[in-house]
Formats: sequence, C-alpha cells, structure tokens
Amino acid sequence: MADIMIQSLLLSFMLLGIHAYFGLEIVRRGIIFTDIAVAQLSAAGLALSLLLFNEPSQLLSLAFALLGSLLVALSQRKREYSEAFIGLLYALGFSSVVLVLSRSPKGMEEFLRLTASDILFVPREEILKTGLLFLAFGVLLYLRRFIKNEVLREIHFFSLFALTVTTSVKLVGVLVVFSMLVAPALVSLIFGRGLIFAWIYGAILNTAGTLTSFWLDLPTGFFLVFIHAFVSALLFLAKVSLRV
Repeated sequence: MADIMIQSLLLSFMLLGIHAYFGLEIVRRGIIFTDIAVAQLSAAGLALSLLLFNEPSQLLSLAFALLGSLLVALSQRKREYSEAFIGLLYALGFSSVVLVLSRSPKGMEEFLRLTASDILFVPREEILKTGLLFLAFGVLLYLRRFIKNEVLREIHFFSLFALTVTTSVKLVGVLVVFSMLVAPALVSLIFGRGLIFAWIYGAILNTAGTLTSFWLDLPTGFFLVFIHAFVSALLFLAKVSLRV
C-alpha cells in the first residue's frame, strides 16, 4: 500500500509542476475558464472515442483539446468578451460529454472518471510515461522565450497547453486538472509570490489531500479538488477581508 501512496503523490507532484506554470499565466491573463474549457473538450473527445471505439483515444482527445486551445487563442483578439466565449466552450464540452455518455451502458461511471478519477490506481507505467512527457513539455516551454513572433508564441503556448491537458485529463479527470492549475497560481499571485511558492503550496495540499482521503476512505480525486478549492478560497477571502 505504501507503494501506491508514493506513486500517487509522485503523480500529483508532476501534475502540479507543469500545471502551476500554466496556471500563473492563465490567471494573470484573466482567462480562468481556459483550462477547464480545454480540459472539458478533451474529455468530450475521450467520451466520443469510448462511444465509437469502446476504448479511449488519445488522438481524438488531443484533436478536441487543440481545437479548443485554438479557439481560445483566437478569442484573445476581443479580450473584453473572451471569458464569456471561453465559458461557452466549457458548457459545450460538458454538455457534449453528458450527451455522448448517455448512450453508453456505463455512462455515469465514465462521466465520474472523466470528471475526477482516483489517482491512487494510475499504473506505474503511465506515471513514468507522463513524467517523461512533462519533462519534454517543460523543455519546450523554456524554448518559448526564444520565439520572437507574438503569434507563433501564442500558438506554441496554447498547443503545449492542449497537449498537457489532454495527457492529464486521461489520468485524473477535468476537475483535478483545473484545481491544480488555478488554486496554487491564485494563492501565489494574491500573496505576491511566484512559481516556487505555487509548487510548495500545491505540494503541501496534494500531500495532505492524498493522505487524508486514504485514511478516511474517500475518493482521492474529488478530495484533492475539494481541499484545493476550500483552502485556496479561504486564503483568498482572508487576503481580501483582512488585507494580510
């Protein structure tokens, strides 16, 4: 059982490592719905592949995520209304998942898994593969600074974002991805901190959430979403109310 705990914590740290970076950028831009919208469209691709082929297709999921990322990038031309448009993309993706899975005999089970799955049972091989992928994505994100053309920089950023989200949604679900992207970034920014703070803060919550869910026999994925949302909301309210 200790091996399972170590593996799940390692996966949560890897997810946090790359999503916190994207989260800081997304929160600074004020396009918070971007992550959950792209993640939900990625989930719609997975749901459609389950209906059509009886197995998840990473390629179809990626195609949906890339389309969503491209639409988000285009929406930045009209920034004052982009968040409303991105919210509609999320609604489109969510409703698509429900409609598609309503035709599946295991629809509710698959819906819950795509929303927030239990990271305790992700196979070791998947965790290792994900670690290598995220390492490659990290290198590519670093190389972004050498791209001078603004349009190409945006395409580069949102393409890597779509690839990251697609990889993560398949493993842990939409809400887990969203919480790890937004919550650490939000807390870090409201306290005037950066990426290192977001990593440390997120790692503490991931560890507490994983261990507590195990001891209380609660769904780990949903409990991680809960603890990130609850603690981060409290800190936000404290900052706003008390001006700490």
